[in-house]
Amino acid sequence: MSLPVVAIVGRPNVGKSSLLNRLLGRRISIVDAIPGVTRDRVGAPWALSDADDSGYAELVDTGGVGIVDSDDLSEHVESQIATAVREAAVIVFLVDAREGLTPLDRRVAERLRQQDTPVILVANKVDMAQTVAEVGDLHRLGFGEPMKVSAKHSVGLTDLRDKVAELLGADAGDAPDDDVMKLAIVGKRNAGKSTLINRLAGEQRVIVSETPGTTRDSVDVTVERDGRQFIVIDTAGLRKKRTVDGGIDFYSQHRALRSVRRADVVALMIDAGVKVSQVDKELAGAIAEAEKPVVIVVNKWDLARDVTTTEDYADYFAKTFPYMSFAPIAFTMATEGQNVWRMVGLAEQLYAQSRTRVGTAELNEVIEQILALRGPSHKSGTRPPKIRYVSQIATAPPTIVLFVNDPRSFDTSFRRFLVNQFRRRLPYSEVPIRLLLRRSGKDRHAPEGEGS
Repeated sequence: MSLPVVAIVGRPNVGKSSLLNRLLGRRISIVDAIPGVTRDRVGAPWALSDADDSGYAELVDTGGVGIVDSDDLSEHVESQIATAVREAAVIVFLVDAREGLTPLDRRVAERLRQQDTPVILVANKVDMAQTVAEVGDLHRLGFGEPMKVSAKHSVGLTDLRDKVAELLGADAGDAPDDDVMKLAIVGKRNAGKSTLINRLAGEQRVIVSETPGTTRDSVDVTVERDGRQFIVIDTAGLRKKRTVDGGIDFYSQHRALRSVRRADVVALMIDAGVKVSQVDKELAGAIAEAEKPVVIVVNKWDLARDVTTTEDYADYFAKTFPYMSFAPIAFTMATEGQNVWRMVGLAEQLYAQSRTRVGTAELNEVIEQILALRGPSHKSGTRPPKIRYVSQIATAPPTIVLFVNDPRSFDTSFRRFLVNQFRRRLPYSEVPIRLLLRRSGKDRHAPEGEGS
């Protein structure tokens, strides 16, 4: 079920992240002139041709071999590179054509020669005539004629893709299943996101450190359990906007928020050892704005369970995050693996709820029951409000349209009442519900203020 891995390996600043982004056709890895931006293995499915039935591989970016990390994480980065090389079906050995052969390139080559894995030597930044001599010198690395590409200008990338497809042959994987839950793990720095993901993956898939800000990119990790697959997305820990330095921090935060938008379900991780912060509240607001199902994950519960109860925490969250009072809560200890799979089970329930569709007949029976409890109040200057019929037009989020005589006649309070009633009576009680009001066909030409 897993895709063969194609790992891009090389020393720092040869353009590995740029090449990955160009080959995938979208920005996956953060690109910056500062060496050492990439720390974890960052990857995504990659189509090996333009044909609809083309084979697939997982294209993986890695940190720079030999990097001296500013946060003393060099050993962790090297471990991530070693894992990528060990798991790879094909290795793309990337060098900088403009700089020619360097001692660190030789060191990478010696390392790769120890692997029984096909290696494609690729000279990047071949966008000027002066690079010819330097490229010729790269033969001495022992991997034959280097393929010449320019990630910046998209030169030579089709030939590289074809070469990878040739080497993989029948081992290329099938197209990824789109009907797989994507679960984004978000939270402020040091809430335990990477520890949780490693627990789910059963391996050191992402770097865990006490150093704040260890994770920079959003990292997709495929997890399989009991024959079911889902994708969990590790994200950079967010911090207050005024403390974002720009550059890497800016892009890390941007990627984290983008991961919320592309996720099916979001796990908002709260550190039980500290008070809910402004960052937590801003993240909750972003999740609510994106209308995403959310599990509130109270991690490091061992730090709080002796001084409070789960019921007190639930009441506290209902007051702190009133716009997601319907969201389930999981109390976890990621370092011990406690309740992490229960959290995934809750996420799967939300995933199913958000994709549930209720028939028009059932919805109209429900709206009659609701209106028997309370009808819409009449706003001054508008037509007496009437609901003609109701229909669900979309899922994820469940989207219900009320066809009415005049949408302006329905105030915010009644709309909120309707959503709460729908949540109680329909099979998507724990996910956001989108409510739309549209003028029904028979009312489109009625004179303003006229009842019917």
